[in-house]
Amino acid sequence: MRIVTVAAHLVTAVATVAAVGAVPGRAPDLLYAAPSGHGSACSAAAPCDLATARDRVRGVLPHARGDVVVELSGGTYRLTSPLKLGVQDSGAPGHQVVYRAAPGQHPVLSGAIQVTGFRKTDPAKNIYRASVPKGTAGRDLFVDGVRAPRARSAQDPAGFSVTATGFATADPSYTSWTNASQVEVVANNAWKQLRCPLASITPGASGGSALTVDPGCWNNNHSAVPNPGFPFNGAGLPTLDRVTWLENAYQLLGTPGQFYLDSAAGYLYYVPRPGEDLAKADVELPVAPELLDLAGTPGHLAPLNDSDWRATYTGSWSYSSGRPTGDLGGDVHYTQQNGDAFSYTFTGTGLQVLTETNSDEGDMDVYVDGAKVSTASAKSAERLAQQAVVSVTGLPQGKHTVRVVKTSGDYLLIDGFTVIPEAIAPVHDISFSGLTFAYAAWNAPSTAGYVDNQAGVLWDPATHAPVRIPAAVQVHRGARIAFTGVTVQHTGTAGIDFADQTQDSTLSGSSVDDTSGGGVAVGEVDDYYQTQPALMTSGNTVSGNNIQHPGQEYQDAVGVWVGTSRGTTLAHNDIGYTPYSGVSIGWGWGWASSCALQAKQGLPDPCKHGTTYTGGNHVTANHVHSVMGVLNDGGPVYTLGGQASGSDFTGNVLGECVNGCNEIYHDEGSSLWDTHGNVVRMSNGSPWLHLWTPTIHDDHIYGNYSDTAQYQNNGTDITLEQSTVVPDGRWPAAAQAIIDAAGPGTPRGPVIDDDDLRISYLGTWSSSGSRNDGDLENGVHYSQQNGDSAAITFTGTGIGFLTETNSDEGDIAVTLDGVSKGTVSAKTAQRQGRVPVYSVTGLAAGQHTLTVSKASGTYFLVDGFRIY
Repeated sequence: MRIVTVAAHLVTAVATVAAVGAVPGRAPDLLYAAPSGHGSACSAAAPCDLATARDRVRGVLPHARGDVVVELSGGTYRLTSPLKLGVQDSGAPGHQVVYRAAPGQHPVLSGAIQVTGFRKTDPAKNIYRASVPKGTAGRDLFVDGVRAPRARSAQDPAGFSVTATGFATADPSYTSWTNASQVEVVANNAWKQLRCPLASITPGASGGSALTVDPGCWNNNHSAVPNPGFPFNGAGLPTLDRVTWLENAYQLLGTPGQFYLDSAAGYLYYVPRPGEDLAKADVELPVAPELLDLAGTPGHLAPLNDSDWRATYTGSWSYSSGRPTGDLGGDVHYTQQNGDAFSYTFTGTGLQVLTETNSDEGDMDVYVDGAKVSTASAKSAERLAQQAVVSVTGLPQGKHTVRVVKTSGDYLLIDGFTVIPEAIAPVHDISFSGLTFAYAAWNAPSTAGYVDNQAGVLWDPATHAPVRIPAAVQVHRGARIAFTGVTVQHTGTAGIDFADQTQDSTLSGSSVDDTSGGGVAVGEVDDYYQTQPALMTSGNTVSGNNIQHPGQEYQDAVGVWVGTSRGTTLAHNDIGYTPYSGVSIGWGWGWASSCALQAKQGLPDPCKHGTTYTGGNHVTANHVHSVMGVLNDGGPVYTLGGQASGSDFTGNVLGECVNGCNEIYHDEGSSLWDTHGNVVRMSNGSPWLHLWTPTIHDDHIYGNYSDTAQYQNNGTDITLEQSTVVPDGRWPAAAQAIIDAAGPGTPRGPVIDDDDLRISYLGTWSSSGSRNDGDLENGVHYSQQNGDSAAITFTGTGIGFLTETNSDEGDIAVTLDGVSKGTVSAKTAQRQGRVPVYSVTGLAAGQHTLTVSKASGTYFLVDGFRIY
């Protein structure tokens, strides 16, 4: 089981005191919940269940004069559906509704069923079987807190060729596989992971096996990949054109730690890892799709196309489709006749009308329910697509008609509209502290496949609208929602999501670890056109967190994803061990860059060009490391798309890229970034900066430090200063201060990985990840130069040094507090990981420094340290 930080519990205690003390002199209303709670007393002596506690809060809120607190006792709260909180469950500015762990307790909200009763059914392959309810669906399994992948083939199996309907191989053995429709083909291609279920496995025309992919998924992932272009995706379309592995067949079982679920028969099969006793193990099968859901109104807002059947056009309107100018759906309705009108009748509280603005357009009168309310203008100096020129909000709930009448200019274009179905009412002023959320399930890819766009943003298999992997903890249209000292872990979903234009909400001092999708998400991808502050994602903060091991199932996912947003702060987080980028912030590619810059990039003219409200974001003092473990074309921090106002990127420490990587990666359209005071270390041949195309513009990049001089700058109007290059780890004081200040600033446990910022590497060091050699966190730092050293200053009474031993390694010189302790050897006949070649205990309590140096051999590897 991975070591979980204890620092979050310290933060929780502080946060609990702060939350309860929000109104000085007023004791909070206090309710109690327990896993086995019942009744409605919700008292310390007779606690209730969580849903009852929530309902009791609703009764208390109208009379509360301070915080209303629900205190959860320790244990596992097994959920089959999420705990749902809405507007009626909200607190108020200055006094919150608080859900917190009882002192010294560790409550876990779990979406799993516990599986017991395993019996060995195949001694030759060491396969065990247990019964689960028939029809139980699940893609993920955890044994004693360790993820167990579904049974899969070897990586990149040989002999497959692409056919019109899937794949073919000369190997006939696949035709013996049972439950072919449960088998999944997976392809990693550039920055994408693509998945499809099979429809059948049949004998091939010339022998062998024909693997027919589900036709709908094959179309989406291979034959007709969605490609609307800016602002929804870029030009690249990696497709499902290879077999990286096959997954989820009983016949693939045999590797320890893998499982297969036969849903129809009601059997779970598992091959235990060495040392696992299934009679004693905690085997958890996630089944609940979500654990916590906070939802204000309205929910997700997405624009509808101008061709929607409910739109009425009166007069001499024409219709233009296939337009290359960035219009929604590539089409518009247009008229040249003053007095022509567009109208739309809806039930709700508002309507936004999207038009294309340009120099040849003019004014329009806006009527609501027959009364003129305003005159709007579509005239602009340059062509801009998808502009919310008309925005009617705040209407009383009910049936309304908005009518737009052309009054001047050569043209009036209608591109789309967004219905606001309910009053804008966020769920607000609710906080959570000290809780653990674990084991949530997402099963949609099992039937519809995984149609990837980028970074955990997908295409809906039916509508091709952009969608995202759902999270275990979801906030929809929240305001002042706070998570402090919580843990989100072991999920078949993403971790936590501030969605649907959530504002002024925080995740702090917490841990998000081991998620199938991304770790933390903020914002949306389809609200770039918004002009109304109440309908924007803004003011959210993700700070002081450990966010690690995202993308464990869907390997395109990232540690922190931020879409369209303004005023988002990412600060002092430790983000690492990711299969793709560590942080992805922004969306839209070159959408907000001018047509002139798009032409410089070689894009067509006329171009797809519009606006975004993104801006004023802060990426500060994060440690982002050990990224790009599987895919390529990303980096520790990856920015995308233009901004309406400047953002800053400062004080971050970035490094340990595994595959094709750019350390500071301002990608297509990135603009108005102030990028300074960052440290790039262990670049491993990657450039410290990557600006590849002219739509990247007006960025200021200066005062950075790196261990490489390599960079690329093809941007426009870039203020660029070469980094201070430090190739040997002897960082100047200013750079060392950045290193010391980055990350959460609290120890994560007694075992320290080789990526830890407390370790100083002097000499010609590199890092290596995705090794699969048993190393701590699957990676090491290494040197081939005698005299190169690694030093760590720690507080404790002892320390152990962990390395990887092998026949090509040699002696290691050890110095403790400046005193030589001789040498130890890392030379062994066989490769071994996590070997404690040196340890000492019984030191005087206090601060000590251990230095290990290469004395002989071809390689010297640092795997980590254990502090006592």
